Amino acid sequence: MSDKVLICGSVAFDTIAVFEGHFKDHILADNIQSLSVSFFVPTMRKEYGGCAGNIAYNLRLLGGNPVPVGTVGADAADYIVYMQQLGIDTSMIRVLADMFTPQCFITTDLDNNQIASFHPGAMMRSADNDLSGRAAAWGIVAPDAKDGMFAHARRMHAQGIPFIFDLGQAMPLFSGDDINEMLKLARILTANDYEASVVEQRTGRSMREIAQSMQAVVVTRGAEGATLYADGNEIHIEPVKAQYVVDPTGCGDAHRAGLLYGLTQNWSLVDACRLANVMGGFKIGSRGPQNHRPTRAEIGAALNQRYGVNLLG
Repeated sequence: MSDKVLICGSVAFDTIAVFEGHFKDHILADNIQSLSVSFFVPTMRKEYGGCAGNIAYNLRLLGGNPVPVGTVGADAADYIVYMQQLGIDTSMIRVLADMFTPQCFITTDLDNNQIASFHPGAMMRSADNDLSGRAAAWGIVAPDAKDGMFAHARRMHAQGIPFIFDLGQAMPLFSGDDINEMLKLARILTANDYEASVVEQRTGRSMREIAQSMQAVVVTRGAEGATLYADGNEIHIEPVKAQYVVDPTGCGDAHRAGLLYGLTQNWSLVDACRLANVMGGFKIGSRGPQNHRPTRAEIGAALNQRYGVNLLG
């Protein structure tokens, strides 16, 4: 049986600039109707990101076999080489030469307020990236263009590949009917506590009720850990206390990777969620979504110390 995991979602760049001042001193309520402002940003960094890229990175840290499924522009050559150097299978990353790679431009001020712009670029044609015929133990449908998310979900469902539905930042695109349709295709739903409340509101069903027709629902709750709904039970997964709290960007993606690894290893759902918490704990201690670099031995030691679970066999 294949141990590959199809990671469907965005592969993107994040360009993050720091304004060494306060937006509130320059964006004045009296002048908001004719806004024209410029910020001097001497500090800037460019990060590899996107949900598929981040999940694949974290799964590879665990020794997993991720296959990111995403569409990028010709400007992503360095990102693809970077993935290949990590040992990630890039055969399902489709390059569209006439488009840019999806990218988010973020300016942050000294109060950690953000002004962001997102260019979807090649992501708008993600549905054309056909994964049919690819064998995999598990998959995940993470935030992407809406039609791409549905296309990947339907193709995996048709092939009998179980997958996680991770609504995430795509939440504004999905109506209650859309969510219900996706839940019929997926095996597991993952969401943070805010997203879970929106899903409940739009579908008219609680997380416990949704879990009755799925293998599981996993709701992350930040520093409070996570909640697993499965087999009619609601189980609290105790948190991992992070050594450093630096940047939450990408923590959800790290969590999904831990969950996926546990699923491919046929662990119990509880232990898979515990590993997911450990991965989120490592990620929050580093700035950017792919700059944490724990070894597999370090991850295993943290998992064993906190939960008594053995990663290394």
